[in-house]
Amino acid sequence: MKIQLTINDELTSTEVHIHTPQYTEKIEKMMHVLQTIQTPTTIDGYVEQTIHFVPVQDIYAVYAEGAKVYIQTNEDEFEVKRKLYEVEDLFAHDFVRVNKSTLIHLQKLVSIQMGKLGTTEAVLSNGVSIHISRKYMKELKQKLGIGRDGV
Repeated sequence: MKIQLTINDELTSTEVHIHTPQYTEKIEKMMHVLQTIQTPTTIDGYVEQTIHFVPVQDIYAVYAEGAKVYIQTNEDEFEVKRKLYEVEDLFAHDFVRVNKSTLIHLQKLVSIQMGKLGTTEAVLSNGVSIHISRKYMKELKQKLGIGRDGV
């Protein structure tokens, strides 16, 4: 891999260009790392007419209920004025989707419990259990680096 840095004082922002003969998993990981550098550290959460700036590290889960999206911290719950997929894209490095309507913060995950009849639950550090859909289990394992698909 060849790395080149060009400093141009006429630019107003940093640009990263990747030139590659093919799209590989390494390229995808590199792009992911570069995108996470720009990840915000807070998100705006609403309770009635008050806007709170919630630190991402305080969020345990993000879920959609009807047309609304909520973030859960250890003590509070806030409405978010974004779609679930927008929050997922914004915080792709820290969160993973575990079912159709829920994202969990990877740093808040304590264990994965395999239940009878094929049910699987994510247990968060605040004691909350969230159902993991089979559809999203592979991505969760990949993000955690576990199982056959983990590395």
